[in-house]
Amino acid sequence: MPAVRHALRDYAPAAALLLALLVVWEAAVRVLDVAPYLVPAPSRIARAFMEVRGTLPDHLRTTAAEAALGLAFSAALGAGCAALLAWTTPLRRAVYPLLVISQNVPLVVIAPLLVVWFGFGMLPKVLVVTLMGFFPIVVATTDGLLRADGDLVELARSYGASRWQVLREVLIPSAVPAFFAGLQISAAYAVLGAVIAEWVGASSGLGLFITRSQTAFRVDRVFVAVAVIAALSIASFAAVHLAARLAMPWQHVAHGGAQEEVRG
Repeated sequence: MPAVRHALRDYAPAAALLLALLVVWEAAVRVLDVAPYLVPAPSRIARAFMEVRGTLPDHLRTTAAEAALGLAFSAALGAGCAALLAWTTPLRRAVYPLLVISQNVPLVVIAPLLVVWFGFGMLPKVLVVTLMGFFPIVVATTDGLLRADGDLVELARSYGASRWQVLREVLIPSAVPAFFAGLQISAAYAVLGAVIAEWVGASSGLGLFITRSQTAFRVDRVFVAVAVIAALSIASFAAVHLAARLAMPWQHVAHGGAQEEVRG
């Protein structure tokens, strides 16, 4: 199938490089006789994964649920805020600098406060993910709304379209690619946000799993959690990418055709 061949051609180099790095890592640990509590070999990490494969899925489901809910909230709030900022210039000038300043506040400072305010349940974790994913979506979507084709806007207004109709029929469709670009960035960091919140206090999740593994000096299990977090982040990014392809099939077909012409 062409799709399978394209996937193999695109991802085979990355897979080969990863495999080579794992081989070098394994050989270096064995040759240099590195202590397992410092840097475990990939084979030791694989054995640790087999040891925890029964308990790991519960932690994985908790973190995945927190990341998915937080990403959904950040997408809804980010798109709504971007529409308001693009709608009103005075509001954009007043709020946009505050959004930029808010990114200088570390989440490791906010997460404990959210736990104190909302307890050790899922809500503070979802809020942390929402805060982490909110900014990229707002910035990207606002930029997409403001970069809409001015001629199309003027044409719609000349036919008597209201501001709401212009926003709905012209501005929002033009901002969809930018929205998904910001959503992909947020998806890549959603799992990290959930794990950071779980470090502060949780009854389940990959963050709690890492904390317990560190307390027990099981560095190999920490690496297992890191690998699972990376895989979950990649899966989240891929899911958003697939959603973007489904929402904008014409754009990906055009890009694919252009790439084939360049390769040809």
